[in-house]
Amino acid sequence: MNVVFISPHYPPEMAGFTRGLAEVGANVIGVGEGSAAALPNATRGHLADWVSVPKLFDEESAANALVRALRGRKIDRIESLWEPTVLLAARVRDLTGVPGMSRDTVLGFRDKQLMKERVARAGLRVPLSRRVTTVTEARHAALEIGFPVIIKPIAGAGSADTFRCDDGPELERALARMSHIGEASVEEFIDGEEFTCDAISIDGRPVFESVTQYHPRPLIARSEEWVSPAQLTFRDPHERALAGGVELGRNVLAALGMGSGFTHMEWYKKSNGEVVFGEIAARSGGGHLIDMMNWANDIDVYREWARAVCWGRFDARVARRYHVAMVFKRALGQGRIARIEGLRELRAACGPAWVGDHLLPVGTRRRNWKQTVVSDGGVALRHPDYRTCRALMEKAIGELTLYARP
Repeated sequence: MNVVFISPHYPPEMAGFTRGLAEVGANVIGVGEGSAAALPNATRGHLADWVSVPKLFDEESAANALVRALRGRKIDRIESLWEPTVLLAARVRDLTGVPGMSRDTVLGFRDKQLMKERVARAGLRVPLSRRVTTVTEARHAALEIGFPVIIKPIAGAGSADTFRCDDGPELERALARMSHIGEASVEEFIDGEEFTCDAISIDGRPVFESVTQYHPRPLIARSEEWVSPAQLTFRDPHERALAGGVELGRNVLAALGMGSGFTHMEWYKKSNGEVVFGEIAARSGGGHLIDMMNWANDIDVYREWARAVCWGRFDARVARRYHVAMVFKRALGQGRIARIEGLRELRAACGPAWVGDHLLPVGTRRRNWKQTVVSDGGVALRHPDYRTCRALMEKAIGELTLYARP
């Protein structure tokens, strides 16, 4: 089994998927810019070969270079789990005849407006939206849909360059900040709680599902520096309160023609119980979501994804043992981390529920909170009881503090 895996080292969680491929018996051919010698040891040790392309984000150039490099070799799968390169993987599949989702299918998971149109045609509830390429079009779309609206890049990832606009002046400020974006979607703002529905599918059939709730919604967390973004993965995604979102996720996969692989979908639950589609990507979720799935079920999701795409099997026994919470912290102040308060007390309060932390060490320069999901690191905990897990999560939000100084 020869598997081409684009960007096997970045984002950092790709190293786990590279390991998973190797552990299920794949010969992993990594693809990226530069030399294999520059790769982290943890990644390089799981690669059978490396193909360097000059411009990874130039789809046509990278596809042609990759096709030339693979000529004469038997390739069984071409995979990518990084948002900017999923279309490249699909294009190379189309050019080489390697099995997997076509570029047109994957485009439905990448182009946010096309995505909503295809999902809406299946009779599923989606936010009203319009594709815009000019400031004038954006203004007209907002007036047609009605404020408040959300404006976001057509091919964006996560909540980057995404803004809520409650009126015309806010729209104008958002448009000024998005002047580097060539194409955007203006859509209805859905007032509700925000969740994910993550799935591994084999030939379009979900064989593993997981639901996580954001605390607060990512749009708020990306707008307010004082917020400690948190997320809670539910022990059982099939409980009654989440059933509507899981059913929506399955219907969306069918509407978009999902094949085999990972998907990360975001959805809303309104106060009246209505579930509304947000968006979906043909990739794994970031922000340690895969680790949270592993901790919730005591399995190796990295390896099981690899087994699903390589051999069409999901062999792990899903335990559904724990609710898992992850809290990301943002240091108060600027410069380097000077001290951390409340960590020892939090660990003691969590006891066996404590999973671990990846907080930036004292002396490390804090990160730009607008450019990273994981902020200045975070803590993870798990518990079989939802209320206990939620209470410990709130404790971490309120009582754990990082301080920075120049």
